[in-house]
Amino acid sequence: MKLVVVTAGLTQPSSTRLLADRLAEAAARRLAGHEPDVRVIELRELAGDVANAFVTGFPGARLREALEAVTAADGLIAVTPIFSGSYSGLFKSFFDVLDNTALTGKPVLIAATGGTARHSLALEHALRPLFAYLRAVVVPTAVYAAAEDWGGAQDAFTDGLGERVERAAEELAGLLLHRVPAAGQEPEEVVPFEEQLAALRPKR
Repeated sequence: MKLVVVTAGLTQPSSTRLLADRLAEAAARRLAGHEPDVRVIELRELAGDVANAFVTGFPGARLREALEAVTAADGLIAVTPIFSGSYSGLFKSFFDVLDNTALTGKPVLIAATGGTARHSLALEHALRPLFAYLRAVVVPTAVYAAAEDWGGAQDAFTDGLGERVERAAEELAGLLLHRVPAAGQEPEEVVPFEEQLAALRPKR
């Protein structure tokens, strides 16, 4: 099982990469019986390649290999810093050069980092519509980490970062396990992703 993590942090180290690693580790624990192959793609290392692809119309070897990895993945974790209330330009540009059918039906976990919790809605008004347009299946829980979330405890009204990470990872693993049959078993009847998502939502 192939799980690809795309992270658009611009510094090294970055809170964006840290969040990406925590999400990948949590998802991998839930997929341990399926020997997940986790690959991290650092977009900061491909910034020049992405720009050249826009100018020439053709991706270079490094960028092409990253795009092929995303296309071949069983699931995707996509993490971006939030700038001016939306995803970063580098993050959007990478998905602009990706074939627009590459994510069709693919389970995706979206996450973001920012300096303040006020930008957390960018996940719902920017990232979720982007991946819906690409026909991906986005898990219900999106994870946002503000500066105060690192090392902080949850308050009386919200889950802590750790709880959000674990819940989102569980939802992603649930979708992935619906796609991959156990060893020696025939593939099960395909359950529509709308029904899978409905089963993951909390009952009221």
